[in-house]
Amino acid sequence: MSHTDAHAINEDRGYLTERGFRSWACTLDHKRIGVLYLFTTLFFFLAGGVIALLMRLELLTPGPTLMSDHTYNVLFTLHGAIMIFLFIIPGIPSGMGNFFIPLLIGARDVAFPRLNLLSYWIFIGGIVVILASLVSPMDTGWTFYTPYSARTGAAVATLSLGIFLVGMSSILTGLNFIVTTHRLRAPGLTWHRLPLFIWAMYATSIIQVIATPVVGITFLLLAAERIFGIGFFDPAKGGDPLLFQHFFWFYSHPVVYVMILPAMGVITEIIPVFSRKPIFGYRAIAYSSLAIAFIGFLVWGHHMFVSGMSHVAGVIFSFLTFFVAVPTGVKVFNWIATLYRGSITFESPMLYALTFIFLFVIGGLTGPFLGALATDVHLHDTYFVVAHFHYTMMGGTVMGLFAGLHYWFPKMTGRMLNETVAKLAWAITFVGFNTTFFVMFILGYHGMPRRYAEYLPKYHADNVFATVGSWILAVGVVIMFANFVWGMFWGEKASANPWRGLTLEWQTPSPPPTENFDEIPTVTDWPYGYGKKAV
Repeated sequence: MSHTDAHAINEDRGYLTERGFRSWACTLDHKRIGVLYLFTTLFFFLAGGVIALLMRLELLTPGPTLMSDHTYNVLFTLHGAIMIFLFIIPGIPSGMGNFFIPLLIGARDVAFPRLNLLSYWIFIGGIVVILASLVSPMDTGWTFYTPYSARTGAAVATLSLGIFLVGMSSILTGLNFIVTTHRLRAPGLTWHRLPLFIWAMYATSIIQVIATPVVGITFLLLAAERIFGIGFFDPAKGGDPLLFQHFFWFYSHPVVYVMILPAMGVITEIIPVFSRKPIFGYRAIAYSSLAIAFIGFLVWGHHMFVSGMSHVAGVIFSFLTFFVAVPTGVKVFNWIATLYRGSITFESPMLYALTFIFLFVIGGLTGPFLGALATDVHLHDTYFVVAHFHYTMMGGTVMGLFAGLHYWFPKMTGRMLNETVAKLAWAITFVGFNTTFFVMFILGYHGMPRRYAEYLPKYHADNVFATVGSWILAVGVVIMFANFVWGMFWGEKASANPWRGLTLEWQTPSPPPTENFDEIPTVTDWPYGYGKKAV
């Protein structure tokens, strides 16, 4: 690849040079829009985390501790809705995707810069509407199941409009990324030379475009039922509450891969850099992303095994649930094969990447217990599901995001993090996460139901263990974010390529200039030739 001096220090601030509210609010620069998404979503990550800590404090004792049962239900709903709709879904795709897709494909910007800015402000509009619904907050749980959500006195119609707007932003972003990947690749950057993060984001964008309209329509139907009394889901009006579940999970299971596929893309970029080895099975990893996106649309029924479906449908959904693990297993195998006999170094991005593999594998291996018809009857709606979900989403997606933030922080800010503090934060976060959530597998196996503010005394000791773990986890996250703030203002200036990466973003100054490249690069090799050329 043609590139600038990979070790030159950039004295100016690149795309960060211009300051002022208007320069950010009206920007068409994909990097600035990516930063806006990251700051917004990370704010809601911290807000959702505070709510989680309050919930764990309530669960410290079997009876009432801090709040009423209704308040707990409201906080439970807020935690799930904030983390899913305002953090995990837009976090890596809209944040890191916006910042790095053009850089990784040698483009100056996304295909539709104005649409990109519009999608961000639609996202903000959705947030404002969702916050307005807090005047009469939801207490339904983040899945908003009918018939309760069709009858509760909460501001369901307002919340539905907010989620509809957030979904519209996601669709526009996905369309933009698909067109950008097709039309703006640098000369020589064929599909089989694309960085694997681009393959992951391409598959993610397909899911966003196809699946998101379904949840938008679902919430519009729910709002119509509330406002106009049309019987879509309420059986008293001739509706079917199971129809809501089918609509919701037809969107929500594919969207699990909107959450996890970008994180997998991040990990695939990091592992060869810190192993100094070419990625193993490039095409298998690339096409497995597309396979996950396709099969993910066919497995939503495993969320409804106990809701009432035919035995034949249950068997089919169970088989497809096991089958979707195959392309995921391909990725895990190839990551481990890349690590094998590599010259591995353990900088903070690599630590988070290895943590992702470890925790995500635990989440993945506990999935078949919920995908099997017999065991799901026992484990459904217990804390086993909570543990599985958090090992997949937080152990997977969030650890992937943290890995990406540590990996690309020098490129985004032009400054380095304090590696000692970063490793300390990683260690505390790792211990806190496993202390909090692993015990929930045991609680679920023993039958403790999820979503309850109170529980039987026999579950007390394990809940104390999990609550103390949440405090440890919070300390690790606070230290990490403090390191981010310190690094942005006082960190050592970063070279253009501190990790000696071969992908195109490392061939620009740190931080990148407004239009990314002085000249559009010509790509002559794939981006994972570690150990085959001097770097």
